[in-house]
Amino acid sequence: MLLLGPAALWAASVVVAQPPGDDGRRADAASFPGIEDHFKYGSIGTEERVGVPYWIWRVLPTVFADKLPPGPGDGYARIGFLYDNAPHGRPIGTSFLPGRFARVGLNCATCHVGTYRDRPDGPRRIVLGMPANQMNLQSYLRFLSACAKDPRFRYDVLMPAMQQAGAQIGLIDRLLYRLFVIGRVRDGILDGERQNAWFDARPPQGPGRVDTFNPYKVMLGMSMANDTSVGTVDLPSLWNQRLRRGLWLHWDGNNDTVEERNKSAAIGAGATPDSLDLESMSRIETWILDLPPRPIPIERVDRTRAALGEPVYRAACAACHAFGAPHVGQVTAIADVGTDRERLDSFTAELARGMNTIGQGKPWQFKRFRKTEGYANMPLDGLWLRAPYLHNGSVPTLRALLFPEERPQTFYRRYDVYDWNAVGFVSSGAAAEGEGTIFDTRLRGNGNRGHLYGTGLSRTDRENLIEYLKTL
Repeated sequence: MLLLGPAALWAASVVVAQPPGDDGRRADAASFPGIEDHFKYGSIGTEERVGVPYWIWRVLPTVFADKLPPGPGDGYARIGFLYDNAPHGRPIGTSFLPGRFARVGLNCATCHVGTYRDRPDGPRRIVLGMPANQMNLQSYLRFLSACAKDPRFRYDVLMPAMQQAGAQIGLIDRLLYRLFVIGRVRDGILDGERQNAWFDARPPQGPGRVDTFNPYKVMLGMSMANDTSVGTVDLPSLWNQRLRRGLWLHWDGNNDTVEERNKSAAIGAGATPDSLDLESMSRIETWILDLPPRPIPIERVDRTRAALGEPVYRAACAACHAFGAPHVGQVTAIADVGTDRERLDSFTAELARGMNTIGQGKPWQFKRFRKTEGYANMPLDGLWLRAPYLHNGSVPTLRALLFPEERPQTFYRRYDVYDWNAVGFVSSGAAAEGEGTIFDTRLRGNGNRGHLYGTGLSRTDRENLIEYLKTL
């Protein structure tokens, strides 16, 4: 998702004090020795284009607490960022580029780390590579814009807040903040808001979802004046990428190269073809090639029913969804799959041609983007943690998918307590309503129809199939 406008958020050459680290040491960096920490906190090159100076970013939720969206938690957690007590204090999915341009950006983990709980009072379990079911990227941008438009976004408010938070900024640097930095940050955010004006003509994206390719139209200079397409889809998992090589990727099967998909995602998160950190990306790409999904706790599976469901899966589902099967990673025509076609229509032949111009002059220039007429048949590894289902996340549980009469018209997303019987997250009731965000299937791009495969099976076969699907 392209986050802000092409103008840098600030351009002053200013020395920004490093954030405090554990025991006074600098605990933050652009990269980390351990691959899991690097995935969660390392830079992929987004800071140059969409980075916010660290101390300004740090105090925004304090100064502008009234601009945060409703929801559980405090500060950036209200937007859906996750914390795991890292010594630098930043949430998962944020990167830090130290030095003269010390800035906070976004990285792969912003969209690909999620959580679940066994029960409402249980511990929150963080899963790497899982779709970020709680993250609301659009809400993050809305928050930044609301801050930038507020009269309090000025030096005499922000500087005292930064100093109170621990920033040690010298006299010359304070002068640069007053004369240049804060104003340019404001201008950059507001330029991004103008670039994202197309948000306002479409339904809210909500947590765990993003419109990946409409922002590319803006980046490529395509007019959005008469474009009302809705391209919002669920965030995907990142497991088992080696097995996905050669399959048609993205929800509509518009590219079959894992490496191009990775780079387009990084550019979508805010990197540019020139700022993309290829060495950092290579570390992550190598790691996710064989990153396995987290298995479901075995005590949550009825082994007898799962054994009965396996042959049902082999007969009814495997041809399209099992690794190595003839139709996995291939595109099923929209007329056959019957799901909401808005995402399909938002990716045009013109956009495919434009995507293949990105990276001109570089060894990795995109070449494999294409326009399709349907949606790709996805492998189902780690399926239990990929709820809600369908490309737009419009069906909350596997049970609702296979029993279409139970698909709700509205339900709540973001609540991470797991429904072990229906196989998905709890999406109704007071707790889900209190912590979640409503999803309305009547809105454009949110339709929950289609994918009726398997719904003609007997009730017993479907229930056994659901039990087996937990184990994939």
